[in-house]
Amino acid sequence: MNDARVEFFYDLSSPWTYIAFHNLDALIARTGVSVRLRPILVGGVFNAVNPSVYAAREAGDNPKFKHSWRVMRDWAKLAGVEVNFPSIYHPAKSINAMRMACSLASDQVALKTFTKAAFESYFGAQENLDDPDVLVAVANKAGLDGEAMRVASQTDAVKALLRANTDEVIARDGYGSPTIFVDRDKMYFGNDQLPLVEFALNRSEA
Repeated sequence: MNDARVEFFYDLSSPWTYIAFHNLDALIARTGVSVRLRPILVGGVFNAVNPSVYAAREAGDNPKFKHSWRVMRDWAKLAGVEVNFPSIYHPAKSINAMRMACSLASDQVALKTFTKAAFESYFGAQENLDDPDVLVAVANKAGLDGEAMRVASQTDAVKALLRANTDEVIARDGYGSPTIFVDRDKMYFGNDQLPLVEFALNRSEA
């Protein structure tokens, strides 16, 4: 049962999601809100409802796209996080990482720990987000049991959970990562809409 007021649907391959994930801590500190992390496969979302993302990636000279990368780097500096993007592994295949994340879904503290470590691995150290050996090492370094997570990530139950989370965010009109819901029905997208998330939380309490 999900009693969290905020749901954070996310994929580890997104730099904007990393920044939002980092900035979420300050929002939690100010509001005391409960947050539930919901791992998804953002490629599945793009394939279903937002395929134009792929065309934008291919048009490397697109002024809007190039500007968005400059703005992203500014957001990263403002947040104080290291975002080396694009890395040699961009665009990343994140299915192994997201399955390992889903293996921790019932332990939100452990999931948050792994999520932070995996973001730092991919965007800080520029390690391969889809390499199971890298992911096991990242989990172990963070104090988790990486090998147990690897084994669990290959189970039918964990694979089904990742599909279900992805299908759910699509069904709720999400179109990328991070997709954030307040009180189930108020949807927001991306790091720059976190102030609106906080506004919605405060408005609901008024």
